[in-house]
Amino acid sequence: MNQEIQITKLPSQRQQQQELPLPPEDGTIVKDHTSQDEQQQAAQGRHGAVQGGGHHHHHHRSSSKLTVLPLIFLIYFEVAGGPYGSERAVRAAGPLFTLLGFLVFPFAWGVPESLVTAELSAALPGNGGFVRWADLAFGPLAGSLLGTWKYLSCVINIAAYPALVADYLGRVIPAVAAGTGGRTRTGTVVGMTLFLSFVNYTGLSIVGWGAVVLGLVSLAPFVLMTGIAVPKMRPRRWTVQVEGSKDWRLFFNTLFWNLNYWDSASTMAGEVERPERTFPRAMAVAVVLIAASYLLPLMAATGATDAPPDTWANGYLADAAGIIGGPWLKYWIEAGAILSSVGMFEAQLSSGAFQLLGMAELGLLPAVFARRATLSRTPWVAIAASTAVTLAVSFLSFDDVVATANFLYSLGTLLEFAAFLWLRARQPDLKRPYRVPLPLPALAAMCAVPSAFLAYVCVVAGWRVFALAGGLTALGVGLHGAMRLCRAKRWLRFEGQQGQGDHAAAPAHTV
Repeated sequence: MNQEIQITKLPSQRQQQQELPLPPEDGTIVKDHTSQDEQQQAAQGRHGAVQGGGHHHHHHRSSSKLTVLPLIFLIYFEVAGGPYGSERAVRAAGPLFTLLGFLVFPFAWGVPESLVTAELSAALPGNGGFVRWADLAFGPLAGSLLGTWKYLSCVINIAAYPALVADYLGRVIPAVAAGTGGRTRTGTVVGMTLFLSFVNYTGLSIVGWGAVVLGLVSLAPFVLMTGIAVPKMRPRRWTVQVEGSKDWRLFFNTLFWNLNYWDSASTMAGEVERPERTFPRAMAVAVVLIAASYLLPLMAATGATDAPPDTWANGYLADAAGIIGGPWLKYWIEAGAILSSVGMFEAQLSSGAFQLLGMAELGLLPAVFARRATLSRTPWVAIAASTAVTLAVSFLSFDDVVATANFLYSLGTLLEFAAFLWLRARQPDLKRPYRVPLPLPALAAMCAVPSAFLAYVCVVAGWRVFALAGGLTALGVGLHGAMRLCRAKRWLRFEGQQGQGDHAAAPAHTV
């Protein structure tokens, strides 16, 4: 019975209570004669107690919560944002393998992770997402380490988007092109990063509905290109082979980079209207939308043009659109690439910032990261910190950025799947408003397929990626130890240190 009582709090919250002789808040003591259902309700209530930053979260108007349509497009931009950046897969392995990859991978990989995200976001609907899952399953160290891996992967990915925009602008403005190393390119990347971070500060509902507009405008030219290309397609073009051997590492890294982060929206679960209904619906629509947004334009571009695979570099889809539909379509897709990168930047920055907020609410980071702006209710300290980290890694080479982000993400997702299966096995009675309708052995098999690919991504990483990921992992472990020391010595303020209600009243500040 004692074991059952202990699970009514996340481990990091239990740890805070063990360290400090605090009086229990009303309703937190579950007596032995309490029914299992009542214990479960108590657990769910406490998971929600820190949702969105506690009681001050209730100042949100209902209209500021994310609904299905904005969440669909936030997921779309967190995962994909359109086929931009997929060109290197054609260069690495040829059209046929690229089409097969973008046909199979969204479902073999995206569906399992989407189901895991939908179930656990509904069961533990607070900000922080996957950090909460690992924290509840394996304890604070696991939650902190998973948070480190996923957060660093997120900000490394974010750093790639201004550089990707600069690649497209470089086709029109040579001074901004890759390899120039000039002040114009540097200023473009830094200026764009700072401006887009400020937009993120203005509010999550603005970012969400902005994602809807950006998504529709950036997808429209690909719909037109596909329609125009249909009579020009020749299936034989899909079988063209690359010269020499295929670069499988680049192929799978590109495929993976374009189709991961299905779980990123979970970090904003505390900002979603009725997550138990909204998440499953949004995930289902997003899987189909994302698969089509890659497959159809790539079929059109590879089937209606005669360009050999070695001409497929970042930005080539715009050239293919010019061949298929004319200069106007090329320019629209180049503009769409910029809009898409803006959408991806905003969606992933929101995810990373709300992850830090959730970790602060759990006591894994100092309480300052839980601070919200008075008007927009955005976690402004977390946004500023994420912007600084993004700028710090903005000038790594694009391939290094992709490979390192993929490696860290793979480690985190393996731990995430383990937490999902562990919670199903050890806490079967945890209230799950949405539940994947499969028994535990089938769930293990479902997770095995993407896990095998995750293991492959880790194995094929180069030595520089191994070294960097190992160093960052050690940094994550050290950070967790440092946070425990700071909490014990009271060098920094953490949620729950000065009484159980404190996390519910985290101060909101303006810049």
